[in-house]
Amino acid sequence: MRADARKNYDHLLTIAREVFAEHGAEAAMRDIARRAEVGLGTLYRHFPTREALLEALLRSSFGALAERAKSLEASMPSDQALVSWLKEIIAFTHEHRGIIAPMMGAIEDSDSALHASCVTLRSAGASLLARAQADGKARADLSGAELFDIIAALAWLREQSSHASRAERIFKVIAGAILSH
Repeated sequence: MRADARKNYDHLLTIAREVFAEHGAEAAMRDIARRAEVGLGTLYRHFPTREALLEALLRSSFGALAERAKSLEASMPSDQALVSWLKEIIAFTHEHRGIIAPMMGAIEDSDSALHASCVTLRSAGASLLARAQADGKARADLSGAELFDIIAALAWLREQSSHASRAERIFKVIAGAILSH
């Protein structure tokens, strides 16, 4: 990529991150281009779809969350590692308002720009779950895909202002249901 194109790309990512933080993942692409002081065509040349832009923004974070799962797996008992990672990923999705719906769609759509990153994230959670299951510390009848669904449900709940006050308690109830005692 040419230096000026790279500069535009990086600038667009910086602005998109700001706009998404303010307005959520459904923010208008036109607003991103306007704030970045580039034409809409320039934005779409770099990021042909909203999903492509989200993927560029989230790729490194998803990779870091997957690496964090490996780190927890190596450093904590399996049940604690699983619950710690669940808390972290739910907090991450809460900080990135509006990414739940695109993530849930992308995990099922292999043509989605977000698909590979979401699969990596789901696999990280599935690995933590499998380790806890092998240790007899988590329900044997729960799959990695179902764990990903639980994460999405808990993150969505936390995004709802009328339910947010109960989110921590519900997390504890669900974590208790996932873990076998």
